[in-house]
Amino acid sequence: MTIFAKPLRKNCTFASVSYRTSSKIKGNSMAGGMRTLAKETFFYGMGSVLPKLLSWFLSLYWAFVLPRISDIGVLTNFYAWVALLQVILTYGMETGFFRYANKESNPAKVFSTTFISIAFTTLLFFIVAMLFLKPVAFALGGVEMKPHYLALLVMILCFDVLGAIPFANLRFKKRPVRFATIKMANVVLTILFNLFFFLACPWLKTKFPGSFAWFDISKGVDYILISNLTASVIQLLMVSPELRVRFTFDKVLLRKMLKYSFPILILGIAGILNQTVDKIVFPWIYPDKANAFTELGIYGQNFKIAIIMVMFTQAFRYAFEPFIFAKNRDAADDRQSFSDATKYFIIFGLLIFLVTTGYIDIIKKLIPLKYHVGLKVVPIVLLGELFFGVYFNLSLWYKLTDQTKWGAYMSLFGFAITLLINIMFIPHFSYMACAWASFIANLAMMLISYFLGQKNYPIPYNLKSAGFFFLLSMILFTGITLTYMNVGNIWLRLGINSLFIATYLFIVLKKELSLHSFPLIGKYFRK
Repeated sequence: MTIFAKPLRKNCTFASVSYRTSSKIKGNSMAGGMRTLAKETFFYGMGSVLPKLLSWFLSLYWAFVLPRISDIGVLTNFYAWVALLQVILTYGMETGFFRYANKESNPAKVFSTTFISIAFTTLLFFIVAMLFLKPVAFALGGVEMKPHYLALLVMILCFDVLGAIPFANLRFKKRPVRFATIKMANVVLTILFNLFFFLACPWLKTKFPGSFAWFDISKGVDYILISNLTASVIQLLMVSPELRVRFTFDKVLLRKMLKYSFPILILGIAGILNQTVDKIVFPWIYPDKANAFTELGIYGQNFKIAIIMVMFTQAFRYAFEPFIFAKNRDAADDRQSFSDATKYFIIFGLLIFLVTTGYIDIIKKLIPLKYHVGLKVVPIVLLGELFFGVYFNLSLWYKLTDQTKWGAYMSLFGFAITLLINIMFIPHFSYMACAWASFIANLAMMLISYFLGQKNYPIPYNLKSAGFFFLLSMILFTGITLTYMNVGNIWLRLGINSLFIATYLFIVLKKELSLHSFPLIGKYFRK
């Protein structure tokens, strides 16, 4: 997309620009920079958050079309591995590329060196994975993990990893529209291919049984992986124009980039394991191997309900991270703004918690009835994800003070807690151990980050307000739980829970928002 500058007015020359006009240049430049930042944040957010939202709906749809709960367990395990291996196979080089593309005089050389390195290691991974396909598949999941599943998964992973640096180059060249368009196209194509297999093919088989005799709904996992692979191939083709460069390889530059990127790799692995290790290790630890993937499928599908909180956290991150760094560039060190942003994050996060649990009778319709046995994990996972969101907000202290090593330390600590609880308690409590492990690990990281942050970069967080709203939400949640347990009529339950949620909203509006001056409603909020 080409952006043309506005032409000068015909009667204006550079010599005739007044002092008053020139005095505005700095302010206009800053305003223009913030507008550009906001625009890019929007498009990168669209290219990252919206595809994840659509993928979320697609993953919920799978539970309705796949005949076995264990199939959902297999997919839950698969995509946990994909998330981890993507971090490993890119080994922090996306961040390294941004660092050295801005630092070196020849960004094209940085791009080509980075891509050649990623392509070589990806090819090596592909060869090794294919050579040991059967034993690795059996080690991952026994008879449920078929070797051809793993082959498809490896190919998906390789195509996605090969596209990582071209996508980073789009961001470096400030082409957010193209970035978002390709990301969206990938998800839309994946959805269309899934709809072809699960909606069109069953109908076509009834009309043309001879031509569609190959279709078998029991092979649903195959169709999902084939859809993903096809979309990944097309995505790489769409981003391939970024590869039209003169390829050069600089070994000295690569060594510097690897040295810079290695700590980012460790941080990335620790961070992603915090989110996925329970889904990776569950089939190994759960004692009843025949039902391990069924139990994991129930957990995975109920975990997706709690993704509502993850989406909120992700959207907030895209707005908050540019905000804090922009603030840090200003002459004024506006720590009160950081405090206020965190306060409102907590308030609205708790609202999402209450709305999700209060209307669980409606929200649970997103998953089939046979998965409802696992709904008890939803409140635990929601709060755990809220704690992680607060932890992210608190983490600005080590970003602004350039002490990012603390992020790695806390992530490793959280991973250790998660892994230990899962190993100790999955054999006894199944997927409930996974939910509590995430809750406890995120809570621990949040508390540690707060105390370290107050020591290294003190911010006047309003603990009194945060504590008040957390206690209020827990009291109201207790009411919601008792209503769910003791009121048989669903409409009556929803009505009572609506009153609990309205109470929370009323108190938030009364205490935190200046609505007393608003016409009509203002008299109800005057203190």
